[in-house]
Amino acid sequence: MHYRELSTPAVVIDLDAVEQNLDRMAAYCRGHNLSLRPHTKTHKTLEVARMQLERGAFGLAVAKVGEAEVMAQSGTKQILVAHPIFGQEQLGRLCRIAREIDVLIAVDNEETAKAISRAAVQHGCTLGILVEFDAGFRRCGLPPGPACTRLANTIEKLPGTSMRGLMTYFGNIWGTEEERRVQVAAAASAVEQSLEAFHTAHMPLEIVSGGSTPAAAFSHQIPGLTEIRPGTYVFNDMNTYYQGACRLVDCAVRVLTTVISTAVEGQAVIDAGSKTLSQDTLGSGPMKGYGYIVEEPSVPLFRLNEEHGYLDVSQSRRFQIGELLTVIPNHVCTCINMHDEVFVTRNEQVIGSWKVAARGKVR
Repeated sequence: MHYRELSTPAVVIDLDAVEQNLDRMAAYCRGHNLSLRPHTKTHKTLEVARMQLERGAFGLAVAKVGEAEVMAQSGTKQILVAHPIFGQEQLGRLCRIAREIDVLIAVDNEETAKAISRAAVQHGCTLGILVEFDAGFRRCGLPPGPACTRLANTIEKLPGTSMRGLMTYFGNIWGTEEERRVQVAAAASAVEQSLEAFHTAHMPLEIVSGGSTPAAAFSHQIPGLTEIRPGTYVFNDMNTYYQGACRLVDCAVRVLTTVISTAVEGQAVIDAGSKTLSQDTLGSGPMKGYGYIVEEPSVPLFRLNEEHGYLDVSQSRRFQIGELLTVIPNHVCTCINMHDEVFVTRNEQVIGSWKVAARGKVR
């Protein structure tokens, strides 16, 4: 069936675009001798995780234990939980995964490391640890440098843990290509400080992990980085596009939606609201609106309620009830997490569907 025959709203994924996005990132990493550990927070599906692994990804990254439990079924040999995990129940679940595959956890404080050690000893497993440092985003992570080696020294003495390396997140690398180039230089300095501290302390580093899609194309300019963790690249979205990190044709996700009301002057209403697209506004480009209307790019999607999207048609043609439109989301990660199922197409024909298996896995 043609994708426009689907009941709306529906998330439609162009498989050709996905495969091209995956191939492009895999080739970049091979060409620059970087390991690829994609973050699964964007797609949350086993199908895409397996496609990434088939293209050379040596492991996967997740944010939460629930995501790790899902992605452990992908066939991966290693999972990095790139988020601080604390609590006996959640650490116990990670230990169960660690009996089957290699599990790493990002840590930026001694208390979390000790809790991980206690859980690992209790469950008879070993959990790998990456010390997280801040490369400028100011979210999690120690100051780059000696603070990292002090925590690493503590971890090396803890039973049930294995000190494996360093991790940071390049969330501060954002904006135009030129802005991102400047920010990459600052991030490289933070990485260098941390590497120098380990070198001075004569401590080996197996892994130096960085990440983000906006930073991905510049990752080879950061000396010492061994792997990257891009997530959004698999689908891309309007934030990625407006930063110049992808083309519009590389945005693989469309939300198919129907015009359901034109009763209010100058306005048309579609059946895709915040529960379909998410409430996220643009963080790049025009910095306004809730998505890009493919058929009418000049028409603003200016407001969302839970089930309604509002189009400003005061300067455009009159829309018709029942008219089908497709929207490219601002932030595809939160959009995908709104849905139980997504539909996969080639040449506009629906060839299957994927369960969003890690949807809502926030614990």
